[in-house]
Amino acid sequence: MANPKDEVYSRPMPSIEAFRFDQSVADVFQDMIERSVPGYGLVLQLIGVLAEKYGQAGTRAYDLGCSLGASTLQLRRHLPDGCHVVGVDNSEAMVSRCTANLSRDHSAASYEILLEDLRETNIENASIVILNFTLQFVPDEERKNILARICEGLNVGGILLLAEKVKFEDSSEQALMTTLHHDFKKQHGYSDLEISQKRAALENVLIPNTEEQHRQRMHDAGFSVVEQCMRCLNFSTFLGIK
Repeated sequence: MANPKDEVYSRPMPSIEAFRFDQSVADVFQDMIERSVPGYGLVLQLIGVLAEKYGQAGTRAYDLGCSLGASTLQLRRHLPDGCHVVGVDNSEAMVSRCTANLSRDHSAASYEILLEDLRETNIENASIVILNFTLQFVPDEERKNILARICEGLNVGGILLLAEKVKFEDSSEQALMTTLHHDFKKQHGYSDLEISQKRAALENVLIPNTEEQHRQRMHDAGFSVVEQCMRCLNFSTFLGIK
């Protein structure tokens, strides 16, 4: 069955409210992210690969900012036996739909979906933590502490997968990547109006960092290995190993 089409910003709005993960977004989020984030499908596949390689029996795997549960499902389907999956989101609409989505999956791994702010989540006995396009919505000054808490809660050899929209120091590179990203969205059916209105809604809500800021912050948090796994236009994915 096709995902409901994202038409949240398809009609002219007299004023643009700040973007929120409310019911209107949750209803179309799968379509929204697939048509808005280049490389999103590859990130999900990578989560499956990493779950098989780094998941440890008797540990936990966390999906922080789990939204509809796409990453959570990848963890459940690829982790070894004896792993427990914890999905966390602070949007009631997202948690409701995520819970429904996971109830239709028959993978063996046990799981729980928590309605809470990831800044309050207790990370313990973890072999894997996923931050899939989530940290960018957290106040910038709180990001370092979040990564430090994640690293502290990981077992030795455990990993963090961090996927984020990024910005660039060079203004010409920033302009090119922004233009190409908009072209990507147009190719996937979004109009200029939709792109413009959503961009306005995300202003001061989604705050990107540079790739170097992400690397340095992960090192500062205590990760011994930090590698960039992939980049597609202005979206980058990093692997941190404790």
